[in-house]
Amino acid sequence: MSRTAHVTLTPSNMTELGSKAPDFRLPDTDGNLVTLTDFESHKGLLVIFMCNHCPYVKHIRHALSDFARRNSPSEIGIIGINSNDITTHPADSPDKMREEVKVAGYCFPYLFDESQDVAKKFGATCTPDFFLYDGSNRLVYRGQFDDSRPGNDIEVTGNTM
Repeated sequence: MSRTAHVTLTPSNMTELGSKAPDFRLPDTDGNLVTLTDFESHKGLLVIFMCNHCPYVKHIRHALSDFARRNSPSEIGIIGINSNDITTHPADSPDKMREEVKVAGYCFPYLFDESQDVAKKFGATCTPDFFLYDGSNRLVYRGQFDDSRPGNDIEVTGNTM
């Protein structure tokens, strides 16, 4: 059974907890292919659907970068996936993603899902959209980083992660 939560302007489709992580094979900003099996030795994997131009991602990006530095790569693997169409969102192109990694200080692979097939497999519908899997690749959390939003004066803490 899926639930829907309104965490941004576009509602998230709440994938059922316990669901198995879909397999993927996507290039990072350096052109290296990253797959689900690359994270087999980790106790979990956080998959973040995100993009450069999203005001919600921009709002949390420095806290997200800090969170990733504290939690990756020791125990939990972390990846960001950009599934935007770059013809309609040129600011989300792989070249711009490479720049964003530097500006935001991301220490995790930022992957490009040009076909949007991976986003569809996960059921991702908005950015940022968080999926946390345990060491058996079973979904244990699906939702948001925290309750902060651009303009709502709530501090960005990552407290729901």
